[in-house]
Amino acid sequence: MTIFSRKLTVTLPLFAMLAATPVLAATDTDFKAAYAAADAANKEAFALRNQWTVTATALTNAKKAADAGDFDKAIATAKEAEALAKASVFQAKSEKEAWKAEVIH
Repeated sequence: MTIFSRKLTVTLPLFAMLAATPVLAATDTDFKAAYAAADAANKEAFALRNQWTVTATALTNAKKAADAGDFDKAIATAKEAEALAKASVFQAKSEKEAWKAEVIH
């Protein structure tokens, strides 16, 4: 038996065991962490005066899903809200200087 076949003999059962391991469902704690990150990013966008309405809608929908007990959906929606908020922050910061390039001198 070669070294490769021994490693394969040991490795294959490990992969099979990992594949059979059930994925844990999201919890209220997971949602709270995702929501807090999204809310913090949204507050940063607010401070930059570039808060998007779609972000607020996504945060509201995340909260509704969590209240209904659908934490997987709630977390996904909170992460979407965080991405939207971060995009609005990026837009605000980039537009702060980019407009100068468009001004005719």
